[in-house]
Amino acid sequence: MALHFDRAEFNRRRVALNAALEARGLDAILLFAQESMYWLTGYDTFGFCFFQSMLVTRDDRLALLTRSADLRQAQHTSIVDDIRIWEDRADAGPADQLKDLLAEFALRGVRIGVEYDTQGLTARNGKALDTALWGFAETVDASDIVPALRVVKSAAEIAHVREAARIGDLAYTRALDAIGPGADEGRILAVLQGTIFEAGGDFPANEVIIGSGRDALLCRYKAGRRVLDANDQLTLEFSGVYRHYHAPLMRTVVIGAPTDRHLELFDAAAEALAAVEAELRPGRTFGDVFAAHARVLDGRGLSAHRLNACGYSVGARFTPSWMDRQMFYRDNPEPVLPGMTLFAHMILMDSESGTAMTLGRTSLVTETGPEVLSSLPLTLSVRA
Repeated sequence: MALHFDRAEFNRRRVALNAALEARGLDAILLFAQESMYWLTGYDTFGFCFFQSMLVTRDDRLALLTRSADLRQAQHTSIVDDIRIWEDRADAGPADQLKDLLAEFALRGVRIGVEYDTQGLTARNGKALDTALWGFAETVDASDIVPALRVVKSAAEIAHVREAARIGDLAYTRALDAIGPGADEGRILAVLQGTIFEAGGDFPANEVIIGSGRDALLCRYKAGRRVLDANDQLTLEFSGVYRHYHAPLMRTVVIGAPTDRHLELFDAAAEALAAVEAELRPGRTFGDVFAAHARVLDGRGLSAHRLNACGYSVGARFTPSWMDRQMFYRDNPEPVLPGMTLFAHMILMDSESGTAMTLGRTSLVTETGPEVLSSLPLTLSVRA
């Protein structure tokens, strides 16, 4: 089997999940988030775009219901032994087959948690699930249980994040050599992602963000490429990825001579990042982290140009986003804990002058504070 962790690691995760189910008064949970299944068993697939579910009971039984295309995927990448297949056909009813599985496990009339808040369970499939289980068992939203267990990383997971960070640094360093006047964004992307692949990394859980000129002010990927001008700006947000574990980086590169506004915004971003990272320590909250970000940037008169969030937890994630649900925003009471891997991004977009500036990197929270996982210098990248 192609497992990225040993059996003892998976056993510890099973014990933690069973304890969480007991604490919540749940007899079982239906996992639909692919990262939950990956974390618990190693199951690695993009087949969650179709109906599939992993059943885990409080008394430590486990089964996967999926399609035939993912049978061998589950056998090869996971520790799951009990794999059930629902048949692709015109009148397919996988939700009803899932109910039959629950009945086989003697789970009629019990409390079952469901991961509703995931792209692995569409609204249509969620309605079909609720219809199938109506009157059969009590279902409750348990979308937060596994994400809360996943947010603090084990030593083995931290090793994967460290490798992702190393790969990300290498990719950015090589991509810089491809950036300059006349450079094509497509070539830059090819170097960036090609380096990650060559270094043993994976596809990221969402598209690489790349934009130049006015598009450097965008925080999302958009189709289309352009060639860089002699004086230009290029925003990159990408992630080193290893075994699905992410260590994002974000930078704005200036092509040609930086404007005064570029320099001003970079100084602000660097100051804000330092203030934010000082809050990445036990005893602080995610709201405290955001407050540091807002204090610096608002104090510089940049409140209209910043975002309402400045980072989030990262780990093993699948399409369509590498973001975990824990995020730095105002008054978020989520505690900062040792073992978290957190991405802080300072994003300044001045639409009036058309100036972009970003600065972001991933840190590991330790007992004494943050350990920055990127070795890249915090200097403005300029390519002439």
